[in-house]
Amino acid sequence: MARSPAVAIRRVLHRLRGSRTAPSPLPRRRSRPLSPPDLHTAPAPRPYIRALGLVTVVLLGAWLGLLVVGSVRAPVGPMDTRMTLRPSLSGGTKINVSPLGALELKSHTAPIRLDVDVDQLDPIRSRALVDHPERISGLQDEVARDVEHGTLDLAVRSCVAVVSGATALGLAVYRRPRRALAAGGLALALLAASGGTAYATWNPNSVLEPKFSGLLSSAPSVVGSARSIVTEFDVYQEELARLVTNVTKLYDVTSTLPTYRPDPSTIRVLHVSDIHLNPASWKIIASLVEQYRISVIIDTGDTMDHGSAAENAFLDPIRDLGAPYVWIRGNHDSKTTQKYLSSRKRFKNVRVLDDGRAVTVAGLRIAGTGDPQYTPDRSTKAQGDPAERMAGIRLASALRDQRAAGTPVDIALAHEPVAARETDGAVPLVLAGHIHRQKMQVLPLGTRLRVEGSTGGSGLRAVDDKYPDPVETSVLYLDSATKRLQAWDEIRLGGLGLSKAEVSRHLPKENQPGATPSSPGSASTTDSASTGPR
Repeated sequence: MARSPAVAIRRVLHRLRGSRTAPSPLPRRRSRPLSPPDLHTAPAPRPYIRALGLVTVVLLGAWLGLLVVGSVRAPVGPMDTRMTLRPSLSGGTKINVSPLGALELKSHTAPIRLDVDVDQLDPIRSRALVDHPERISGLQDEVARDVEHGTLDLAVRSCVAVVSGATALGLAVYRRPRRALAAGGLALALLAASGGTAYATWNPNSVLEPKFSGLLSSAPSVVGSARSIVTEFDVYQEELARLVTNVTKLYDVTSTLPTYRPDPSTIRVLHVSDIHLNPASWKIIASLVEQYRISVIIDTGDTMDHGSAAENAFLDPIRDLGAPYVWIRGNHDSKTTQKYLSSRKRFKNVRVLDDGRAVTVAGLRIAGTGDPQYTPDRSTKAQGDPAERMAGIRLASALRDQRAAGTPVDIALAHEPVAARETDGAVPLVLAGHIHRQKMQVLPLGTRLRVEGSTGGSGLRAVDDKYPDPVETSVLYLDSATKRLQAWDEIRLGGLGLSKAEVSRHLPKENQPGATPSSPGSASTTDSASTGPR
C-alpha cells in the first residue's frame, strides 16, 4: 500500500526534531505552519564546558575578593606593614621596602604569593629601640612573632575574601544559590590546597638568598642580612640624628675657641654633597639645620646613584628640611632628576642651578653648573677631565659676565673639583664634591676651593665593609656684609651604626689672631686651622 506524501513529510520532520513517537497515518486537521525554533533546538552544554566555566568564575571571584578585602595591617617590630595574598604561578614572598626597592624570597612553591609592604617606621617603637639598645638583641624573635600573628590574621581574612568573592560572582553569573554556594566552596578548597602546598614547600633559608629589585639591585651586599634593612637601618638613622644633636650641644658648651664667635647676623651655609641615596642623610641634615640655625643648604650633587625616575621619591624629604636648598647636578644625577627637583610646585624651597645660572638666597649670590657627564649612562663614553674643564671655563665666563654687570657672585658651585678650579679669580669661594673626602684649598688667584666629603657615607655602600665610610658635612660661616668666609665647622660621623663623631672648627689664615688680612690676589695656598673639641 503506497504511503501518502503527507505521511512521508511528517516522518522526516519528526526525525529532524528527534521525536520517537510515530506519526499518525492521516492528519485529522490542517496543522499550523512550522516556526524556525521547531526546526532547530540548541543542544545542552557539554559537562567539561560547564566545569571550565565554574572554575573561571571561582578563580575570578576569589581574585576580586583578595583584591578588595584580602589584606591586613600588622606591626612587625618597629615597622607598620600591610600583608596581602596574591595569585601567582611561582609563589614566594615579596617584601617592598620603600624607597629602596624590593626583596623577593623563594619561600614556598604554590599558586599564591605573600606581599609585605613596609609602610612606615613607627616613631614610638623605634624610639624605644634607640633609648634601650639592649632590646635589639631580642628584635629577631619579636619580628618572628609579629609575622606569625600577621600571617594567621591574613589567612582568616583571605578565606573570608575568596569565599565571599566567588559566591557573589557565582550568584551574579548563574543566578542560582546552589551554583553560587558551589563556587564559594570550591574557592575555599582551592585556597586550602594552596595553603597546604605552601606549608609543605616552606623554605626558611630563603632569606639567605634574596633577589633584589629596584634601587637595591645596585647594592646586593647591603642586604647580606635582610634584617639590617627592615629592622636596623632606621635605628641607625635615629641614632645618628641624636648623636649629631648631642655632640653639637656639647660643642656649644665646651667650645674653647674665643677667636671666633658667630653673631646672629652671620650667614650659615650647610654644605652637603654625594648623598648617594642614603636615607639617613635627611635626618642628619634636619638636625644640623635646627642646631646651627642654617640659613641655606647647598648640595653639590650626586644625590642619586643612577638618576632613574624610580629614585625621585627619595628627594621628597627636602621639602621638610626647614631651609632653602640650592642644588646642582652631579655625575650620578640625570636630567630626569634635575627636572623633578626643578618643579617649584613640588619643591618650593629648592633652587636648581645649571649653565652658570645665578640666584640670590639668604642674602648670598650663588651660581653653579651641573656636571657635564652622566656616568651611569653606559651608552655614552665619558670624556673625563677635558669635559669637566670646559664646564668650568663656561662657568667662569658666566661669573665674570655677572661681575661686569654689577651683580657679582659670592659662591660658585661645581660638582667636580677639576671644573671648580677653572673659576679661580672669578669668585671668592667655590664649592665642589665628588671625591668623597673633605678638602680646603686657596687657589693661585685667590679663590678658595672647598671640597665636601660624602654626606651619605658613600650611600648604600656604607654598610658594605667592616668599617663604613664616614658621613661628612660642613657648616660655613659668612659675614653678612662682605659675604666672605669667616670660619667653618667640619662635622664627621663614624658611618652607619658607629657611635663616633668629630666636630672641629677652622679659621682662614687671614682671620686668625694677629694676622693681616690679605689682598684678593695674594692669598696663601694653605690655611692653618684652629681645631675645636673632637
